[in-house]
Amino acid sequence: MALTSRLNVLPFSDLAGRRALLSEILGRPYPETVTIYPPFFCDYGLGIEFGEQVFVNQGCYFLDLGGISIGDRTLIGPGVTLSTAGHPVELAERYDAITHAPIVIESDVWIGAAATIAPGVTIGHGSVVGAGTVVAKDVPPLTVVTGTGLVERKRT
Repeated sequence: MALTSRLNVLPFSDLAGRRALLSEILGRPYPETVTIYPPFFCDYGLGIEFGEQVFVNQGCYFLDLGGISIGDRTLIGPGVTLSTAGHPVELAERYDAITHAPIVIESDVWIGAAATIAPGVTIGHGSVVGAGTVVAKDVPPLTVVTGTGLVERKRT
C-alpha cells in the first residue's frame, strides 16, 4: 500500500516512474502493452497477472489476496473493484478469518465503470460487464451482464 501511495502521486507524464513502481508492486515486470492509469489501488499486488494489451482506467481497486488473472485485450473502466477476499457468512465465524477465491477474467472482456467483481468469479472471453454491475456468479463467454449480474443476451 505504501508503493501504491507513491504511484498515485507521480506526475501523470512520468511513465518510466509509473512502470517501475508498478513492477515493484506486482513483484515482476508486466507486459509493455499494459496500460494502468492512476490512481490505482491494490492490497498485495503480487497476486495480479496481466495479459497483453490490457487497459485499466483510473480509480480501480484490485484486492488480490486470492489472485487476479486478466486476459489479453481486456478493458477495465474507471472505478472498477476486483475483490478476491471476504469474510465467512456465518455470524459466529465472521470475525475469525478471511475467505478468498481467485478472479479470472478471460481475453477480450470489457468491464464498465464502477463494476464490482466478487471472489471466485470467472468472466468468459468476449463478455461485457455493464457499468455499475455487481457480478457474484460466473459469466459465460460472449455474454453481456448488467445490473446485479442478470444475463442480458448471449453475443454471437
